[in-house]
Amino acid sequence: MAEPFRIVAAQEGEPVELPHNIEAEAALLGAMMIDNRVAEDVMQKLRGDHFFEPVHGRIYDGVLKLVGRSMVANPVTLKPMFESDEAMRELGGPAYLARLTGSNAALIGARDFAEQIYELAQLRALIQVGRDLVTKAMDTTDEVNPKKQIEEAEVALYSVAEEGGETGSVKSFLQASRTAVEMAEKALNAGGGLSGVTTGLNCINERIGGLHHSDLIILAGRPGMGKTSLATNIAFNAAHRWQRDMEDGIEPKKSIGAKTAFFSLEMAADQLATRVLSEQSGISSESLRMGKISQQEFRNLARASGELENLPLFIDDTPGLTIAALRTRARRLKRRHDIGLIIIDYLQLLQGSGKSSDGNRVQEISEISRGLKTLAKEMNVPVIALSQLSRAVEQREDKRPQLSDLRESGSIEQDADMVWFVYREDYYHSFKKPAEPDANSTADQHDAWNAWLQEDFRISGMAQLIIAKQRHGATGAVRMRFDSKITRFSDPIDDDRLPQQFN
Repeated sequence: MAEPFRIVAAQEGEPVELPHNIEAEAALLGAMMIDNRVAEDVMQKLRGDHFFEPVHGRIYDGVLKLVGRSMVANPVTLKPMFESDEAMRELGGPAYLARLTGSNAALIGARDFAEQIYELAQLRALIQVGRDLVTKAMDTTDEVNPKKQIEEAEVALYSVAEEGGETGSVKSFLQASRTAVEMAEKALNAGGGLSGVTTGLNCINERIGGLHHSDLIILAGRPGMGKTSLATNIAFNAAHRWQRDMEDGIEPKKSIGAKTAFFSLEMAADQLATRVLSEQSGISSESLRMGKISQQEFRNLARASGELENLPLFIDDTPGLTIAALRTRARRLKRRHDIGLIIIDYLQLLQGSGKSSDGNRVQEISEISRGLKTLAKEMNVPVIALSQLSRAVEQREDKRPQLSDLRESGSIEQDADMVWFVYREDYYHSFKKPAEPDANSTADQHDAWNAWLQEDFRISGMAQLIIAKQRHGATGAVRMRFDSKITRFSDPIDDDRLPQQFN
């Protein structure tokens, strides 16, 4: 195999030569034209722009184009594509194609040539990232923002690292079946019915089997329904279960808990922490914020805080994140803390890339939802993304959300593995409250008041999680309790279930 040119110290005034191996590029192209099956081996990893010599990149693309049409790619069939190519003329015209096929020995090391070409292209990309980083860091004419520059550098580095990753995605049936058996074993050891990360709510776990790795779950609801509260509850429950399992000596891969990353684009980290402490101490978050607590309540708060100081729940409250920056931060948390669950509050506050966000919000949301699904698969963890609903819900008599209510983009429904809606009937019932009757009220007014009270008593503190989409099972409604004082969802006290229809 030809040795690549190395970067060496340049003489003063001479440019530094980028790493490349023209001979390896020529040998690979020759092998591809001699045996087109070589193209099938390398096309998943190599692109035309990975070649240092632009003409070689165009020849490579030409070979793939013909192979994609089920045509033979050789110097004869490629000749028409390059008759007017000026750079090819400098190399001797289309006759250069024939010279590339001069050595059959290239067939032996074709894959090695492809690997080296790819690695050298990565080195050139890294050099470019480094140059851009230095140039931006040296430029002080604009407003200085080192944090943003560091983020952009991380995104650029990860984009280099991600290239060519497709080759590792193919698994044999043996590998896939082993994973399936491990999931079944995990469900069995958890008492049955739970193969993923726990939500901490049996009523939900029984329906979905836990939060499955690589799944994107959309949790949506109108303001006031408690979707952030439910997300916070799940984040705490998963992290706390992981903490307990580790203390009990359970192997990490057999735990149904997970270290959790919570990206809060709306609320500050201390506000989320206040919610968790409110739930665990039994003190309303409003009382905590205003300091209206007794000495005993403060002791309960201190106890809860002490017990949770090692909770593996990581909160990132950076506002205005782009989907690329969020993926970068999530990877960093995965690398440092091995997180197993990601929650984003909420999807519409994320930003897309500049290309998709220029005046087309639907396209931007589509990019974001695809990015979140890619993140779930790439990191092999469940991702819960909160989402707003359109105001169409408020215009209907029946306020229960539907898939068509997902705001701004149908791609959210398409990309999601599960779609959940939080619905609290008592929230809307409070707006129907009639005037309280007095001595001068009519019998009808008394009847209306009593009917409202009876209905209020029946539905007070009750909530539903409507599973509108689920790739792994049936849809339907799950009944829960909601304590608005401490913003906590819990299992219903009784075993009754609402009437449900399943798909």
